[in-house]
Amino acid sequence: MTGRRRIRSTFLPRHHRPVRATALAAGALAACASLVAGCGVVPGTAGGSGAGPIKVMTWAPSDTKATNKPGMPAFARAYARWINSRGGIHGRKLTVLTCNDHNDGVSAAKCARRAVKENVVAVVGSYSQYGDSFFPPLEGAGIPYIGGYGITNDEFTSPLSYPVNGGQPTLLAGLGKELAAACGNVTLVRPDTIAGDELPVLLNSGLTTGKHRPASDVRAADDATEYSAQSTKALGSSTSSAAAAGSKEGCVVPALGDRTSTFMDSFRRVREDYPSVRTAMAMGSVDQTEIDASGGASGPYEGSYITGWYPVESDARWDAMKKVINAEAFGDNRIDSADAGVQTTWIAYTVFERAVESLGGGEVSADSLRGALNGGLKISTGGLTPTLQWTTRDTWSSADDLAVVGFPRMVNAHVTFQVVRRGQLVAARKGFTDVTRTLQNADVN
Repeated sequence: MTGRRRIRSTFLPRHHRPVRATALAAGALAACASLVAGCGVVPGTAGGSGAGPIKVMTWAPSDTKATNKPGMPAFARAYARWINSRGGIHGRKLTVLTCNDHNDGVSAAKCARRAVKENVVAVVGSYSQYGDSFFPPLEGAGIPYIGGYGITNDEFTSPLSYPVNGGQPTLLAGLGKELAAACGNVTLVRPDTIAGDELPVLLNSGLTTGKHRPASDVRAADDATEYSAQSTKALGSSTSSAAAAGSKEGCVVPALGDRTSTFMDSFRRVREDYPSVRTAMAMGSVDQTEIDASGGASGPYEGSYITGWYPVESDARWDAMKKVINAEAFGDNRIDSADAGVQTTWIAYTVFERAVESLGGGEVSADSLRGALNGGLKISTGGLTPTLQWTTRDTWSSADDLAVVGFPRMVNAHVTFQVVRRGQLVAARKGFTDVTRTLQNADVN
């Protein structure tokens, strides 16, 4: 591992970075026990054993001042209604508990403790920035975490985690690989934080793989209300050294999390003198909803390069998910088929359903699910991801490839390349690109 480092953090602005909860109130086990506390439940009875309903949990933040993903638990409840209307999974009804983690480490731990108390067999399709708070209770109870959003490093290191995508690391590394062929000078605008310090490493791993010079690095406050100065500096960096950049247009990569839209508002106002400069970003910083809200084809995202985990929302492979939404959640404005959180939840429940089915008529428990997933079960997601397969380290040597950079649980390092054309996200190229080797180029010097 000489010359390389383990990517250590969550790639979030400072005010979003998780902190481990050092103390929990005595009432933690009762958190999220009612709808008033922010939790809901698809009616059912307890447990995963016997012939009763199978109980799982899905959590995500809602009604906070930071990132909100209400569509994930809302879709999980819709999925339960849909699967139960079809007779359940292998003849057993599905009960979905939901919890609001409030973008808070203590609340995330409370949700996990409730999952333990309720004897759920898995946490499925969830979003939380506080892996160091929620994983310890889950690990203590042996409860698998299937298909988290990929926003924390813990999701790629915990032995009980079964991620369905490659998280933020693959998106940024893949973006650099794409921009190496498409752009002249590349400028990264990122938070001036410890977490932000990791972003150039990932982007440059892709750029240098493509024989491109490293990106210029523009640091910015992660809580600013406007970014005119950073926009001007980034535009200048992206158009300088024309001889080195050749005839290719420059590209600016804002990687400011929830503040990316704020940056783009400022960028729109100062880019008039630089019409050839394009923008690029990772999915999660922008989606079709944000593109529409910012003006569509006349907005600042037009022409932007985007890396994602999955095919574009218009792809026919999402039709099965859309049928569930239309049948059980039509009119629920929390659920957007273009939202990566909703898409991840669909894939996570697909994995969960296949794992339960693999058990036949046997007991469905946290232990039996882990055994199935760790035993080499191959799961197709209908082409939305490559075939997913988790095994123990001693039987799957390829895990060592990603363990080098600290991702031993990552089994899907594939990304898709998209572009905004006429206000719509469309595929820039067919199929997936594997960025495993690109991540291994994340050198430190």
